[in-house]
Amino acid sequence: MDQIANMVNMIKNAGRAEHESVTVSFSKIKQAIADCLLKEGYISSVSKKTKKGFPVLELGIVYVDGTPKVTGAERVSKSSCRVYKGVKDIRYNKGGSVLTVYSTPKGILTDKEARKEMVGGEVLFKMW
Repeated sequence: MDQIANMVNMIKNAGRAEHESVTVSFSKIKQAIADCLLKEGYISSVSKKTKKGFPVLELGIVYVDGTPKVTGAERVSKSSCRVYKGVKDIRYNKGGSVLTVYSTPKGILTDKEARKEMVGGEVLFKMW
């Protein structure tokens, strides 16, 4: 199972089910992705907790006028087909309303941050 795709879908589905938060298993890359989504305002909080002796991340869901901010998500780079983009290939999506997250040599960055830092990398997922 693809853990990043699972995390992204859990965030989307928790918003649709009108939950206040969602709990996902902990890993360093998930922590970095959660921090990136928190900075962009797609989730309201990130906290590392222990559940049954295992570390987990609890992510708060953001709602705008009663509807979840995350209405859709798409995993771009999969284990069977990795997708990489150079800095010159990173473009705005739908006027900037779609957030694209990259794994770069400078860490997990959004499309705006990757252009600013002048780095490319693996396209992890898109979220809107």
